[in-house]
Amino acid sequence: MSVDPTSLQAFQQALGSHLRDPRRAPRPAGVPARRVGIYGELVFNNLEGLLRPCFPVTRAVLGARWPRLVRQFSREGRCETPLFREVPGEFVRWLLATPDTDVPLPPWLRELAHHEWSELAVETAPFDQAPHWTPPHAAPDDERWHEQVPSPNPALMNLHYQWPVHRIGPSFRPRKPVPTFMLVYRDREEAVCFAQLNAVSSRLLHIASTSGLSARQACEAVAAELGQPGSPELVTQGLAQLQAWRTQGVLWDSLDSEIRHAP
Repeated sequence: MSVDPTSLQAFQQALGSHLRDPRRAPRPAGVPARRVGIYGELVFNNLEGLLRPCFPVTRAVLGARWPRLVRQFSREGRCETPLFREVPGEFVRWLLATPDTDVPLPPWLRELAHHEWSELAVETAPFDQAPHWTPPHAAPDDERWHEQVPSPNPALMNLHYQWPVHRIGPSFRPRKPVPTFMLVYRDREEAVCFAQLNAVSSRLLHIASTSGLSARQACEAVAAELGQPGSPELVTQGLAQLQAWRTQGVLWDSLDSEIRHAP
């Protein structure tokens, strides 16, 4: 007995629409309500189970609103990945793009969810091999490194938020925005690390990571932006910060990048 592919596809689409939005999408003919209801709950529970570990603080502050938000995502979200580990990222993208939600959200909730997701994003970022690294006590000549172009750790996010996302929780819910700069990266031991930056250090990291300038030139660029071009003190402070990031594995040497991209 052959099955009409067109009819099968139409049935699958109708069933999927009903499972995502049972109130608006009719149940396909011939499908028992009780069975499809059980299946719908399984689909929701699986989706919520994929999101739950990534957003513990978001869940805690939302309380009973969390399941309703996930149900709206189930109904409206359009995941374009077959990988379960990427579903939380799809949820964050949907949340950032959805101004009207079924439940009222605090003004900082979207940034909080993004901050929580950043840990997973960094944890699963491609990391071909551990970077070449020399312990600080045996580091190559720092003066030589100052003239090289730093290479950013590929598992790194330099983030800017309008709210103090790292402090939000059930016992603290901010009332006023506070510009917050966060560094999230994976170190040489494969651990995800968080560090709070300020506006200047975040800008320095951005320039050192993306401009193609040497470490010294990046510091000089920041000094110029601060209205103190060529300031020896600012350049020295900047180089010390870049060197600290180099030691921590936030920035790599040029040799690291050559090794990583070698055929």
